[in-house]
Amino acid sequence: MTDASFFFPLQLTLRVASLATLFALVFGVLAAWCIHRFRFPGRDGLDAILTLPMVLPPTVLGYYLIVLVGRNGVIGRWLESTFGITLMFTWQGAVIAATVVAFPLVFKSARAALEGVGQKYENAARTLGCGEWQVFLRIALPMAWRGILAGTMLAFARAMGEFGATLMIAGNLPGRTQTMPLAVYSAAQAGNESLANQLVLILSVVCVVILWTASRLAKPKW
Repeated sequence: MTDASFFFPLQLTLRVASLATLFALVFGVLAAWCIHRFRFPGRDGLDAILTLPMVLPPTVLGYYLIVLVGRNGVIGRWLESTFGITLMFTWQGAVIAATVVAFPLVFKSARAALEGVGQKYENAARTLGCGEWQVFLRIALPMAWRGILAGTMLAFARAMGEFGATLMIAGNLPGRTQTMPLAVYSAAQAGNESLANQLVLILSVVCVVILWTASRLAKPKW
């Protein structure tokens, strides 16, 4: 085992998972609030689409991402022609893949937490002259933070363990796009049990700690 074969996947995984969790948190909470607060045609269909990455096979998600952000994709072609940006086989592509798979965990947790906030508190704030953004920031978020944080922690664990979609859009390039799950796969393929065991142990311990903490946060305070 070399330092690069161990520490690069570790630091890249932490970077990718952190950025993906941040993006999933922002967009997941906003989407959850909009669906919780507003009634509009197709609301249930939109909820199903936003939750879809939770149940689709990772390879299918990876294919969708290639169709969207690949060099010949709808968004990818525009990014390359306009800004010279290519997301395929880059660590930024891995961030996009991890964000997509982590998003539903934040979205569903945030929606459940926001729906658990008493409607009477939100209505009281509106009666006192608060706008929707003030109700969201001053009432909904402070009362739903435990559920949102639990979902965010689960999203981080999911982003750390992302494999299939990342492999399709970012590839498995040592020293460039190889995250810890990809490094485990490569080490197992090469018969490097020492490296595989160390990476698996780190991933397992982190995920157990996150799951334990998230379950504690999800419990009622009383």
